[in-house]
Amino acid sequence: MKIAVVGGTGLTGREVVRAVEAQGHQPVVIARSLGVDIITGDGLDAALRGVSAIIDVSNAPAEDAEAARQFFGTATGTLLAAATRAGVGHHVVLSIVGIDRVAGNPHYAGKLRQEEVALAGPVPATVVRATQFHDFAAMVVGWSASDGVAPIAPLLVQPIAVADVADALVAVALDTPVGGIVEVAGPKPEDLVDMARRTLGVRGQTVELAPSWQGRFTVEMAGEVLLPGPDARIAPTTFEQWLANDPANQPGAA
Repeated sequence: MKIAVVGGTGLTGREVVRAVEAQGHQPVVIARSLGVDIITGDGLDAALRGVSAIIDVSNAPAEDAEAARQFFGTATGTLLAAATRAGVGHHVVLSIVGIDRVAGNPHYAGKLRQEEVALAGPVPATVVRATQFHDFAAMVVGWSASDGVAPIAPLLVQPIAVADVADALVAVALDTPVGGIVEVAGPKPEDLVDMARRTLGVRGQTVELAPSWQGRFTVEMAGEVLLPGPDARIAPTTFEQWLANDPANQPGAA
């Protein structure tokens, strides 16, 4: 079975390609660097020939909500048109848990538009909303750190391993389309500030953490806004296991 992975050269995409191969199927990587453009449609018809399912993990920087909606809406519409011509039977979109409960985040606005277009489109679809990845706290510190101090919001999240998300996406793609949303999450909730402190500790990095709601994550994300619902599929890899085993956390890592 051919499964197209849109954004297959990125961090998540590479894991999805691995998961497709591990299940004995043939991945087809869709990426602009490989001559396939999901905005203009260049190369899409040829790339989707013989494809049974699409897993879309594409991403784009978003500083403006309208620009994000425009990108994801256009890209998804172009992708669905090509998928219809190719006879693709299942369109799977990776999204984010809680984005429908947060109004002011530009990236979330774009992802909601992507969900809307996919679920209203001509190809049977499933949206897979995942919680934040295990390295999310370290990413936030990298974005916000200045002069040895990193403001960081005390978010409550239920982090998940990228490999577990990839496995879940492939399992969904191989199953019957839901025509709606499913959620996947890690085993248990964690506090983002504590996650950052522990990650910095195993990496031997010294950064002062300053809990704050003044950065890119506002108080509307407080409480259980970013946690999954009771029907979420729970992945096996804990944050502790990721801390102990991920190469980025080993002595000598960059």
